[in-house]
Amino acid sequence: MNEATTWPFEVGPLDVRDYECDLQGVVNNAVYLNYLEHARHRCLIDLGLDFADLHESGCDLVVTRAEVDYRQPLRSGDQFLVRTRVGRSGKIRFAFDQIILRAADERLMVEARIVGTGILDTDKGRRPGLPQQLQDKLDEADQTSGG
Repeated sequence: MNEATTWPFEVGPLDVRDYECDLQGVVNNAVYLNYLEHARHRCLIDLGLDFADLHESGCDLVVTRAEVDYRQPLRSGDQFLVRTRVGRSGKIRFAFDQIILRAADERLMVEARIVGTGILDTDKGRRPGLPQQLQDKLDEADQTSGG
């Protein structure tokens, strides 16, 4: 499931920092959401889409659902990889499937599916939707990852 062909985008290795760990010495569960978000933003850039530029053009991308399965904990000093694929999840939704692996042995630590949409500025106010530029990139990504 974690072959590079299945996961066209990868960030890392990244370092677990001491302040991201809780009293048990493992990464706090909320910190994983930051790791996943960072990888999603980098994935968008790789696709030729800049999160800030989308905002300036009148489209804010928002998360509408996050499913995260914590398999094993990362610990201080670990390095990790975040692998991502993105595609459509409906007419106005997109989904990022993501995994976090410990870099040393590529052991699966976290699996996640993050679903989102865009909020567009229109002449009728702000409404859910995706600009054509983003739709085209999602369609390309679907084809690249076999979606």
